[in-house]
Amino acid sequence: MRIGSDEIDLAQKDGNPPMTLAAGSAPGESGVSVTSVRFQGHMHVSATARQHFVWFMSRPLRIDCRIGGQTLRHDAPAGSLAICPACADWMAAAEESADALMASVDPGWLALAAAEESALDAQITERLSGYDGTLLELAGALVAESSDSYPNGPLFWNDVASSFLDSLIARHTRESKPRGALDKAVLDRLRDYVMEHLDESIEVASLADIAARSPFHFTRVFTRSVGLTPHRYVVHLRLNRAVELVREGRSSLAEIAACTGFADQSHLSRWVRRVKGVSLTQLAA
Repeated sequence: MRIGSDEIDLAQKDGNPPMTLAAGSAPGESGVSVTSVRFQGHMHVSATARQHFVWFMSRPLRIDCRIGGQTLRHDAPAGSLAICPACADWMAAAEESADALMASVDPGWLALAAAEESALDAQITERLSGYDGTLLELAGALVAESSDSYPNGPLFWNDVASSFLDSLIARHTRESKPRGALDKAVLDRLRDYVMEHLDESIEVASLADIAARSPFHFTRVFTRSVGLTPHRYVVHLRLNRAVELVREGRSSLAEIAACTGFADQSHLSRWVRRVKGVSLTQLAA
């Protein structure tokens, strides 16, 4: 069964995949997708996924869990969670019917959200069991949206998904600074430089000079640390500022495009549609 960009092995007692109750991610690039499933008579889940997964059990059950070399057999209450980091080998099984809610998180978007929260070196922490009412509520809101064709629109979805990422970073990550990783002070200087030159062409070589690295080495380290390439990060900052200006409503869309470094209004519109999932007109409404 495909969840986000991963194939996950899910089976119930008859050997078939469980019933999907809701699944999806609103238009745009939130980095979060959700799936709600119902297993009949038995639950088996296993994967070595490229995404982070946060599992919530919707009803109490006795469950066997494994993440890497850690195992746990326990009575999980309703709402209990498990967190499976990307690339970890994990499994869960129960000899009874079960309802589960899965939130898959793109590691790149989690890294970007962490960088923006001054937690540049945050690494998600694996958990075989636990409870987080805020995460559960946010995941439930995303499932409700996806099950009803996103009645509140992509902007609402993106806001809730952003809150989900922030909550995950605040309570379920640890500091891990790999050798050669980008330093927070350097990222602050890079961000300040970009914001001061939004209406100009910004070259990777200029950013590499600020970080005192070669362009090639800088690009590799930056992408690993922030989750985006330097070019895509510049676009991210340009777009964030453009969105702020559109919502303020004091400048024309053409003026906003020009002062935030987009080629023209059409160029800005394409990026808004791609990342936010709405048109410039909807954004301004």
